[in-house]
Amino acid sequence: MSDYIISPRAKYTRPLIKAGLRGIFRTLSPIKIEGKENIPFGKAYILAMNHVSMFDPPFIAAFWPEMLEIIAAHTAFEGLGQKEILTWYGVIPVHRGDYDRVLLNKIFAALKTGYPLLIAPEGSRSREIAMKRAKPGIAYIFEKAQVPILPAAIIGTSPEYWQLAKRGKRPPLTLRIGHEINLPPTISKGKERRESRQKNADLVMSHIAGLLPEAYRGVYAETAVIFS
Repeated sequence: MSDYIISPRAKYTRPLIKAGLRGIFRTLSPIKIEGKENIPFGKAYILAMNHVSMFDPPFIAAFWPEMLEIIAAHTAFEGLGQKEILTWYGVIPVHRGDYDRVLLNKIFAALKTGYPLLIAPEGSRSREIAMKRAKPGIAYIFEKAQVPILPAAIIGTSPEYWQLAKRGKRPPLTLRIGHEINLPPTISKGKERRESRQKNADLVMSHIAGLLPEAYRGVYAETAVIFS
């Protein structure tokens, strides 16, 4: 596996994109960031977030104090202007449901090289504030990469966020950052291994749920891990 290399163009354009996004979000909303002290600066980790709307990845990327490597569904590259922004940032496209060895090699290379990687364990945006059940993919990536997972909760990017924001209502946005976690080892093979990975993915989501208001917890309402 070769080292992960960020293109010279992305190195130049990423700070510009982040600055532009920060300006837009600060104009649209009051911003609150909680838990920055939990970020393990200077090393690889998997940043796991809840995913309600299209605003989540740009919001977290804009205000995260480190540059994040990001994966996104290939359909995100089809929107007007989105393809250019995502390409200039260097977002890694993924085809949902497909086994993509090239994509996995990029992910593992990025983590091995020491970059933090942003992932939405649900696999796609829920389009409602309540969380859906996670896909087992995040557990597989952790199993192979063996880097900590950092849960992060985004509050405020509801389906009506843009309608409120464009009318000047300034709906608030909050990012809460939890404590890094490591997952138990997966067990056995075949169906039991998949069930073990699903259990670990659910554990990640339970930690995210503990950072969210009750209305956001969805299927993880009963298992939310809440730190005092």
